[in-house]
Amino acid sequence: MKYLNIITATKSKLRAASVAIALLLAVADQARATVVDVGPNGFTLKVTAHVSAPPNKLYSALIKPASWWDSEHTFSGAAANLTLDAKAGGCWCEKLPHGGSAMHMTVVLADPGKMLRLRGALGPFQGLGVEGVMTLALKSLADGTELSLTYALGGYNKEGFDSWAQGADGVLADQVSRLKLLLETGSPQKR
Repeated sequence: MKYLNIITATKSKLRAASVAIALLLAVADQARATVVDVGPNGFTLKVTAHVSAPPNKLYSALIKPASWWDSEHTFSGAAANLTLDAKAGGCWCEKLPHGGSAMHMTVVLADPGKMLRLRGALGPFQGLGVEGVMTLALKSLADGTELSLTYALGGYNKEGFDSWAQGADGVLADQVSRLKLLLETGSPQKR
Protein backbone atom coordinates (compact mmCIF):
# COMPACT_ATOMS: atom_id res chain seq x y z
CA MET A 1 0.00 0.00 0.00
CA LYS A 2 2.87 2.36 0.85
CA TYR A 3 4.34 1.94 -2.65
CA LEU A 4 0.94 2.57 -4.24
CA ASN A 5 0.65 5.89 -2.34
CA ILE A 6 4.17 6.91 -3.45
CA ILE A 7 3.38 6.04 -7.08
CA THR A 8 0.05 7.93 -6.95
CA ALA A 9 1.74 11.02 -5.43
CA THR A 10 4.53 10.87 -8.03
CA LYS A 11 2.02 10.62 -10.89
CA SER A 12 0.12 13.61 -9.49
CA LYS A 13 3.32 15.68 -9.31
CA LEU A 14 4.27 14.68 -12.86
CA ARG A 15 0.82 15.72 -14.14
CA ALA A 16 1.12 19.09 -12.39
CA ALA A 17 4.62 19.61 -13.82
CA SER A 18 3.38 18.65 -17.31
CA VAL A 19 0.55 21.17 -17.09
CA ALA A 20 2.97 23.89 -15.93
CA ILE A 21 5.36 23.14 -18.79
CA ALA A 22 2.52 23.14 -21.33
CA LEU A 23 1.34 26.55 -20.05
CA LEU A 24 4.87 27.97 -20.25
CA LEU A 25 5.27 26.69 -23.80
CA ALA A 26 1.90 28.15 -24.82
CA VAL A 27 2.86 31.57 -23.45
CA ALA A 28 6.30 31.43 -25.05
CA ASP A 29 4.76 30.57 -28.41
CA GLN A 30 2.63 33.74 -28.54
CA ALA A 31 3.63 36.98 -30.24
CA ARG A 32 6.57 38.81 -28.72
CA ALA A 33 6.28 42.60 -28.56
CA THR A 34 8.92 45.24 -28.02
CA VAL A 35 8.87 49.00 -27.79
CA VAL A 36 11.96 49.58 -29.96
CA ASP A 37 12.18 53.26 -29.10
CA VAL A 38 10.08 56.13 -27.85
CA GLY A 39 10.78 59.84 -27.98
CA PRO A 40 9.00 63.16 -27.63
CA ASN A 41 7.77 62.97 -31.24
CA GLY A 42 6.83 59.30 -31.61
CA PHE A 43 7.73 55.66 -31.18
CA THR A 44 8.55 52.41 -32.97
CA LEU A 45 7.04 49.05 -31.98
CA LYS A 46 7.93 45.58 -33.17
CA VAL A 47 5.89 42.41 -32.77
CA THR A 48 7.17 39.04 -33.98
CA ALA A 49 5.61 35.60 -34.09
CA HIS A 50 6.35 32.21 -35.56
CA VAL A 51 3.24 31.03 -37.38
CA SER A 52 2.84 27.38 -38.36
CA ALA A 53 1.55 28.17 -41.83
CA PRO A 54 3.20 28.95 -45.17
CA PRO A 55 3.61 32.64 -46.13
CA ASN A 56 0.86 32.66 -48.79
CA LYS A 57 -1.69 31.19 -46.39
CA LEU A 58 -0.66 33.68 -43.68
CA TYR A 59 -0.90 36.59 -46.13
CA SER A 60 -4.37 35.46 -47.28
CA ALA A 61 -5.58 35.49 -43.67
CA LEU A 62 -3.77 38.74 -42.86
CA ILE A 63 -5.70 40.68 -45.50
CA LYS A 64 -9.02 39.58 -43.95
CA PRO A 65 -8.90 41.42 -40.60
CA ALA A 66 -12.60 40.72 -40.01
CA SER A 67 -11.63 37.11 -39.25
CA TRP A 68 -8.94 37.80 -36.64
CA TRP A 69 -8.95 41.42 -35.38
CA ASP A 70 -10.43 41.88 -31.90
CA SER A 71 -13.86 43.58 -31.97
CA GLU A 72 -12.90 45.52 -28.82
CA HIS A 73 -10.42 47.48 -30.94
CA THR A 74 -12.88 48.74 -33.54
CA PHE A 75 -15.04 51.86 -33.66
CA SER A 76 -18.20 49.86 -34.41
CA GLY A 77 -17.60 47.15 -31.81
CA ALA A 78 -17.63 44.44 -34.50
CA ALA A 79 -14.57 43.16 -36.37
CA ALA A 80 -16.97 41.84 -39.02
CA ASN A 81 -17.22 45.46 -40.23
CA LEU A 82 -13.52 45.56 -41.19
CA THR A 83 -12.30 45.26 -44.78
CA LEU A 84 -8.86 45.55 -46.34
CA ASP A 85 -8.38 46.15 -50.07
CA ALA A 86 -4.85 44.73 -50.44
CA LYS A 87 -3.55 46.85 -53.32
CA ALA A 88 -1.66 50.15 -53.47
CA GLY A 89 -4.12 52.87 -52.48
CA GLY A 90 -6.47 50.30 -50.96
CA CYS A 91 -8.31 51.03 -47.75
CA TRP A 92 -8.31 49.22 -44.43
CA CYS A 93 -11.74 50.51 -43.59
CA GLU A 94 -14.62 49.91 -41.22
CA LYS A 95 -18.35 50.25 -41.72
CA LEU A 96 -20.05 52.20 -38.95
CA PRO A 97 -23.73 52.25 -38.00
CA HIS A 98 -26.12 54.52 -39.91
CA GLY A 99 -23.99 54.54 -43.08
CA GLY A 100 -20.80 55.86 -41.46
CA SER A 101 -17.28 54.67 -42.11
CA ALA A 102 -13.71 54.93 -40.80
CA MET A 103 -10.41 54.65 -42.65
CA HIS A 104 -7.83 52.99 -40.43
CA MET A 105 -4.93 52.80 -42.88
CA THR A 106 -4.08 52.99 -46.57
CA VAL A 107 -2.09 50.28 -48.36
CA VAL A 108 1.17 51.59 -49.84
CA LEU A 109 2.77 48.21 -50.67
CA ALA A 110 1.16 44.83 -51.21
CA ASP A 111 3.52 41.97 -52.07
CA PRO A 112 1.49 38.76 -51.50
CA GLY A 113 3.25 36.21 -49.33
CA LYS A 114 6.07 38.65 -48.53
CA MET A 115 5.00 42.06 -47.25
CA LEU A 116 2.13 44.41 -46.59
CA ARG A 117 2.82 48.07 -45.74
CA LEU A 118 0.16 50.54 -44.67
CA ARG A 119 0.07 54.21 -43.65
CA GLY A 120 -2.23 55.71 -41.08
CA ALA A 121 -2.97 56.39 -37.47
CA LEU A 122 -4.78 53.53 -35.75
CA GLY A 123 -7.64 53.99 -33.28
CA PRO A 124 -7.12 56.81 -30.79
CA PHE A 125 -4.11 58.11 -32.74
CA GLN A 126 -6.51 59.37 -35.42
CA GLY A 127 -7.40 62.29 -33.16
CA LEU A 128 -3.77 63.41 -32.83
CA GLY A 129 -1.44 65.21 -35.23
CA VAL A 130 0.42 62.00 -36.10
CA GLU A 131 1.13 59.64 -38.97
CA GLY A 132 2.06 55.97 -38.78
CA VAL A 133 3.59 53.31 -40.99
CA MET A 134 2.91 49.63 -40.35
CA THR A 135 5.04 47.03 -42.12
CA LEU A 136 4.11 43.36 -41.94
CA ALA A 137 6.97 41.24 -43.27
CA LEU A 138 6.66 37.48 -43.85
CA LYS A 139 9.75 35.28 -43.95
CA SER A 140 9.42 31.69 -45.08
CA LEU A 141 10.83 29.07 -42.71
CA ALA A 142 11.03 25.29 -43.00
CA ASP A 143 8.25 24.92 -40.41
CA GLY A 144 6.09 27.96 -41.21
CA THR A 145 6.53 31.72 -41.37
CA GLU A 146 8.15 34.37 -39.24
CA LEU A 147 5.76 37.33 -39.08
CA SER A 148 7.27 40.67 -38.14
CA LEU A 149 5.04 43.70 -37.58
CA THR A 150 6.73 47.09 -37.19
CA TYR A 151 4.67 50.20 -36.44
CA ALA A 152 6.42 53.58 -36.46
CA LEU A 153 4.34 56.57 -35.42
CA GLY A 154 5.46 60.16 -35.35
CA GLY A 155 4.03 63.64 -34.96
CA TYR A 156 2.69 65.84 -32.20
CA ASN A 157 1.08 64.81 -28.93
CA LYS A 158 1.22 67.30 -26.04
CA GLU A 159 1.37 64.41 -23.53
CA GLY A 160 4.30 62.72 -25.27
CA PHE A 161 4.29 59.08 -26.35
CA ASP A 162 5.59 56.99 -23.43
CA SER A 163 2.26 55.61 -22.20
CA TRP A 164 0.81 55.48 -25.71
CA ALA A 165 3.66 53.28 -26.94
CA GLN A 166 3.11 50.71 -24.18
CA GLY A 167 -0.64 50.57 -24.85
CA ALA A 168 -0.26 50.24 -28.62
CA ASP A 169 2.42 47.58 -28.14
CA GLY A 170 0.04 45.42 -26.13
CA VAL A 171 -2.86 45.89 -28.55
CA LEU A 172 -0.79 44.98 -31.61
CA ALA A 173 0.76 41.96 -29.87
CA ASP A 174 -2.76 40.73 -29.06
CA GLN A 175 -3.83 41.13 -32.69
CA VAL A 176 -0.80 39.21 -33.99
CA SER A 177 -1.49 36.46 -31.43
CA ARG A 178 -5.10 36.28 -32.65
CA LEU A 179 -3.95 35.95 -36.28
CA LYS A 180 -1.51 33.19 -35.25
CA LEU A 181 -4.24 31.36 -33.32
CA LEU A 182 -6.62 31.59 -36.27
CA LEU A 183 -4.11 29.94 -38.58
CA GLU A 184 -2.97 27.31 -36.10
CA THR A 185 -6.27 26.40 -34.39
CA GLY A 186 -9.02 27.72 -36.66
CA SER A 187 -10.12 30.33 -34.09
CA PRO A 188 -8.61 33.68 -33.07
CA GLN A 189 -9.70 33.00 -29.47
CA LYS A 190 -7.61 31.21 -26.84
CA ARG A 191 -9.34 27.98 -25.88
